[in-house]
Amino acid sequence: MRILLAEDELVLCDQIKKVLMAEGRIVDVANDGQEACFMGATEPYDMIILDLGLPIRDGISVLREWRSNGVATPVLILTARDGWSDRVEGLDAGADDYLTKPFHLPELAARVRASLRRSSGRANPLFERDGVVFDTRLGRASVHGVPVDLTSQEVAVLSYLVHNAGRLISRTELSEHIYEYDGDRDSNTIAVFINRLRKKLGPDLIQTMRGRGYMIDRG
Repeated sequence: MRILLAEDELVLCDQIKKVLMAEGRIVDVANDGQEACFMGATEPYDMIILDLGLPIRDGISVLREWRSNGVATPVLILTARDGWSDRVEGLDAGADDYLTKPFHLPELAARVRASLRRSSGRANPLFERDGVVFDTRLGRASVHGVPVDLTSQEVAVLSYLVHNAGRLISRTELSEHIYEYDGDRDSNTIAVFINRLRKKLGPDLIQTMRGRGYMIDRG
């Protein structure tokens, strides 16, 4: 799942990015409000973490512009402001959740997981199908109780398909959600990742709709 992290405190930004990437997330970073506004409006993110105190443009104005232009991506706001009115303003502007600085990184990671589950309609973080178990919180898989070693790209592909179970996903859409902003998005490599997942998890988990894309049955 691909996340935009808009945060200007570089040390905190690096800490958050490492925590999210350890869970198999693809994380793009914007360090000011202008850059964040552009990236959030033009790239297909699954979630956005937005600091309200960004330079150049503040987070509230960025969030309002996204929502006025129809950007419906879930947004978690970060704020160093203690007043309840600031949190209310952020939620009224269109945020889905908030955290007040300082916060614990495990709590941030948990809120991200919960937001991604809500947006995909998945209440249970564990995906189970025909002996395959995939923990969307940790990016870990097993087959009939035996752990399976997955690469970060395989985790990214599987996670996106699981979170969108029951929906046909094109190669282009997959590539947009598993590569970073400045990454080399080669949709042809998606077939390679799919084949590797089938070898590791079984041939029937991921369905191919020839010429259209891939899907995991919602069940």
